[in-house]
Amino acid sequence: MASEIIHTRINVRNLAIGYASKKKITTIAENISFSANKGELIALVGPNGIGKSTLIRTLTGMQKPISGSIKISEVEMSTLDSLSLASQISAVLTEAPASTNVTAYELIALGRQPYTNWLGILSQTDKVAVNKAMSVTETAALQHKKCFELSDGELQRVLIARALAQDTPIIILDEPTSHLDLYHRAYVLKLLKKLTKEAEKTIIFSTHEIGIALNLVDKMIVLQKDSFDYGSPTELAEQGVFKNIFPNNTIDFDADTMQFRVKI
Repeated sequence: MASEIIHTRINVRNLAIGYASKKKITTIAENISFSANKGELIALVGPNGIGKSTLIRTLTGMQKPISGSIKISEVEMSTLDSLSLASQISAVLTEAPASTNVTAYELIALGRQPYTNWLGILSQTDKVAVNKAMSVTETAALQHKKCFELSDGELQRVLIARALAQDTPIIILDEPTSHLDLYHRAYVLKLLKKLTKEAEKTIIFSTHEIGIALNLVDKMIVLQKDSFDYGSPTELAEQGVFKNIFPNNTIDFDADTMQFRVKI
C-alpha cells in the first residue's frame, strides 16, 4: 500500500523573532523549527510575555523575522506579495475590528477582499463563500446585528467566519478564546478542530487553555525561555516538557491523566 502523501503547508526553519530598528535588534525567541501539515490543529503555548503573539504575527507575514525561513506551500513567504499571501493565510488577531458599527455580515464579507474587484462588490461566488462560512460557524442568525451588539463569544465566531470566507488553506489565530467563558472557549476550540478534519484546514492558534488544548490538538508548539519544543501532546508529555511550563511549586502536570493540577 502506498504511503499517505503529506501536504506540508508551513515549513519553518531556524526562525528568530523579535523587533528590529535602525539602532537595535531585539530577539525574543530563536531556533524555532517546525512544519504544519494539511488537516492539523496546532496550539502555541507558553508563559505570558514569552513571544507567542510575536510568533503569530511573524507567521502571518505582519512582522518580519529577525532571521530564518518561513515557507508557505514550499514558497518563501518573503517572496509572496500581499495578495498571494492573503490567498494562503487568513488571520484572526486580538485587535478589535476597526469599526464596530458594521454588521456581522459586512465584517464576514471583508474576508472576500482578496477576490473582489476594486469596488469591493461581492460576486455570486463571494456570496456563496460568505453564506457557507456563516453556516459552518452558526453565525447566520447574527448577520444583521452590528458588531458592537455582539457578545465576545459571538464576535469571535464572526471573526472566524471572516477567516473562513477568505477561503485559505491556513488559518492562524492569536488567543481566540480570550475573554470567553468556559462554554464558549470549548465551543471555539471544537469548531477549530472541526475545520481541520472536515475542511482540511491547517490551523495554528495561541492559547492559555493548555488543559483543553491537550485533548483536541494534533501538535503543540511550546515556547519557553531559552527553549522550543514541538510535537504531539503525548510526545511532549513523555519528554517532560509540560512539567517546566509553570513553577513546579504551584502547578504540577500528571502525565498519566494528561492534566495540570494546582498544588495545595
